Amino acid sequence: MQSVADSESMSVRYFAAAADASGCRSETLALPHSSTLADLVAVLSDKYGPDMKRVLSVSAYLVGEELTRDTGRVAGPAVDILPPFAGG
Repeated sequence: MQSVADSESMSVRYFAAAADASGCRSETLALPHSSTLADLVAVLSDKYGPDMKRVLSVSAYLVGEELTRDTGRVAGPAVDILPPFAGG
């Protein structure tokens, strides 16, 4: 079992379709230390269901100042989820 000491708070901000799928603009989650973006995707997909899973499959992630689609990357203390934006 994961202890509280092995977990860290992660601030997650949702934009556009990700905010719609989650029903919120941001939240703080407790995830195991050194969780990857894939771990975060799994947690959010389980929590919010198939609409969120679909959104996450096409999203980019802002971790610190790095924009990435590499879900193998360690997530860090703050992650912004950026689905594709429509318009021009």
